[in-house]
Amino acid sequence: MDSGLITRARRDFQRTLVEIGPLSVFRTTIDKGKTTERKELVASNADVSQRTSRDVAMVVARTLKAREAAKGPGQTAGRKFEDAVTNFLRTTLPCMQAVRPGRWKIENVGGTRRIDHVAKYHPYRHLDELAQAVERDSTLQSILGNSYVVSPDILVLREAEPDETINSSGMIVDDQTALMTPFRAANASRRLEPEVPTPSFVHAVVSCKWTMRSDRSQNARSEALNLIRNRKGRAPHIVAVTAEPSMSRIASLALGTGDIDIVYHAALPELVDAVTQVGNDESLEMLEVLMKGDRLRDVSDLPVDLAV
Repeated sequence: MDSGLITRARRDFQRTLVEIGPLSVFRTTIDKGKTTERKELVASNADVSQRTSRDVAMVVARTLKAREAAKGPGQTAGRKFEDAVTNFLRTTLPCMQAVRPGRWKIENVGGTRRIDHVAKYHPYRHLDELAQAVERDSTLQSILGNSYVVSPDILVLREAEPDETINSSGMIVDDQTALMTPFRAANASRRLEPEVPTPSFVHAVVSCKWTMRSDRSQNARSEALNLIRNRKGRAPHIVAVTAEPSMSRIASLALGTGDIDIVYHAALPELVDAVTQVGNDESLEMLEVLMKGDRLRDVSDLPVDLAV
């Protein structure tokens, strides 16, 4: 049986992680106690100080045929991971037209965080006016600071539709009603948005976490809550994609509801096999909680979920 497009795209996505980075294995010194230390192969997404993280990450890395290479800087690994996720979505989401028609754009904006990217699109266009007001008013600066700013990694955008598309199956809209909705591209001039050729909507915000260290998961939660609180319209999908091997760190972002929709793993079946092989009972239990509780899915589920 021929493989589906998503299966092929997932295979290419994982191949990219290995061939271009950031997934590799490298030799490093492992401290085994006060008097013992030795060189050991470690996967580039593992926490060297945690044995379970090293063991699980190495099983996954070997399954994906990771090569031995020097470990690169964390920021470089993060950018390469964002690029891989972006390309995966560009390959898969536009092909969901049968169940989710639309004109889609997937933008990787993680490298230019000084710009408030979401403020260019509905339902966050008012944030651009707010930013200008804050810049002019020192009192507002002291009260609001930049607490309303969101710095996403990837934006999934849907363009507003022209009347020709809306009316393709019959006369649906005219010049008498439905004159305020921004999803109707013809309303841009009526809404005093003539500078926007075709308005776009934030359909999803994707946070990419190659690994999860320190307070990164809490930063993702804070940005998710800002997206929910500051919108003027329907909330977008708010998701995270990670390659973190530690179940406790994945759980720090995935557990709970109200901010992040779901966390997606770059290699969930491979992670399940690795955790099973390593045999850490605590990790196995947490993995089961996250998967059965609809808090953790594979990256291949992401484009289908975004069609909802």
